[in-house]
Amino acid sequence: MTGSASDQKFSLSKLQSLLGVSRAVLSGLVSAGFVKPVRGRRNELRFSFQDVVLLRTAYQLQSANIPARKILRSLERLRTSLPAELPLTGIRITAVGNAIAVRSGPAQWEADSGQLLLDFEVAQVKGDVAFLDSAPRGAREAHIQAEEWFELGEELTATDRRGAEHAYRKAMELLPVAHYGAYTNLGVLLCEDRRGEEALAVFDRALEYFPEDCQLHFNRAVALEELDRGDDALDGYRRCLELAPDYADAHYNLARLNELRGDRQGALRHYNAYRRLQEP
Repeated sequence: MTGSASDQKFSLSKLQSLLGVSRAVLSGLVSAGFVKPVRGRRNELRFSFQDVVLLRTAYQLQSANIPARKILRSLERLRTSLPAELPLTGIRITAVGNAIAVRSGPAQWEADSGQLLLDFEVAQVKGDVAFLDSAPRGAREAHIQAEEWFELGEELTATDRRGAEHAYRKAMELLPVAHYGAYTNLGVLLCEDRRGEEALAVFDRALEYFPEDCQLHFNRAVALEELDRGDDALDGYRRCLELAPDYADAHYNLARLNELRGDRQGALRHYNAYRRLQEP
């Protein structure tokens, strides 16, 4: 996948809310080579519309226990069939027998052959992209409404925090599956507002859906610190580092907590790790 950063309009956090999967899962798919995003001005990952569709496809096939080699081969063929931008008619990608079929409006074409198990749509929502899993019409409409509430929450966070909280809770209520972005943003908002118990409850619920997500474990540990539960926070930061050893902020917070507890050796170890990770 090539192109300049300006052509890649989706951030990693936006992908999380679109696909409903954790940062760890997305990072794993990127590391496996399913897509090749570019770097933005601040060295952040940026994804194209094609990347979004390919990652969703890879996740579906991976969940169906299809071998990585078959997924890579399928995606390479699918990649050549995808437009650079989402057409006004939307796109439907589905399994037809043993092939991937791509349909845009009245046109339908085969993109791959092999053992594939997926069936989803890509549709316009306020000029952006939303995925609609095969489901009754009511569930699809709920998915769209949940994305709109989530986007409203993002818009309101800086100016109307109560309104943002309401919007995130509506997104969580409407979406049949866990909305990673809504859980994450709501938990952070509550923590920033010194509502630690509520934030902790949100992160605990999110971890039921995304137990291996390092960001959720980190955020939960921050909430525990707000509640003066330092020992539990230490465990949370350690769990974060088990999942993501290069998570610099977790090293820093562990160093700080160890220092407060008089564990100079532990503090030094994590401060050194933090400084090493901050080097250019």
